[in-house]
Amino acid sequence: MRERIEYKTPEQIRVMRRAGLVVAEIHAALREAAAPGRTTAELDDVARQVLDDAGSRSNFLGYHGYPAHVCISVNDEVVHGIPGERVLADGDVVSFDCGAVVDGWHGDAAFTVVLGEGDPRDHALSEATRTAMWDAIAALAGGTRLDVVGEAVEDAVSAHVAAGNEPLGIIEDYVGHGIGSAMHQPPDVLNYRASRRGPRLRPGMCLAIEPMLSRGTIETRVLADDWTVVTADGARAAHWEHSVALTEHGVWVLTAEDGGTAELETRNVRVSPLS
Repeated sequence: MRERIEYKTPEQIRVMRRAGLVVAEIHAALREAAAPGRTTAELDDVARQVLDDAGSRSNFLGYHGYPAHVCISVNDEVVHGIPGERVLADGDVVSFDCGAVVDGWHGDAAFTVVLGEGDPRDHALSEATRTAMWDAIAALAGGTRLDVVGEAVEDAVSAHVAAGNEPLGIIEDYVGHGIGSAMHQPPDVLNYRASRRGPRLRPGMCLAIEPMLSRGTIETRVLADDWTVVTADGARAAHWEHSVALTEHGVWVLTAEDGGTAELETRNVRVSPLS
């Protein structure tokens, strides 16, 4: 039986925007704090402080027993890395997946940084993943069905390779999702082309768009902690994500401070915030 999609009212989307702005604050604080010599536990505490100051709470902490406020995944860790005593080093590829709940409504977004000078190929990996995410969000504005996301991600990766960069793999084991009164809801949002077109795009849909790319295989495995997902071949990975609302007039990126304006305008898409 097909799972039912939760369509949000304008007022509910406005509350989700408040949660999204808390996530944006967490991202800003982590960008400033992330550096070689810091432990991932220290960075989790940075996120906790932002949540406390905002009077919000993490939607990760306690989720099926998850023990931290954010997920911090390093190098070959794709997603769901648990913060701890690991000391970050120059050249590490670090992905932060962060969420917040405000009045029962959720925000969820992720970004990747390369610490220090790093390997140019790692910078290219992160930038390709970021570009794929924004291209997919732009595709939602002009699309009719959800499959435009996977098409846009695949096209962005193909363009990356056509420009002379190394091939990248699109992780298929983990996908985007609906978001709203729960962090994970229907529908699944695939980052690759599939035979099914997916549900029709409608105002009130809120979706987490989150491509994950690898410099090697798309195969993954889960470590003994039952959370941390790594690439099977040890290749480095990147993860970018935003929560997006479909409104009567277009898209609104709830977890971007500017609503997505800067990136979407370069793709000839206008942001449609609710007044």
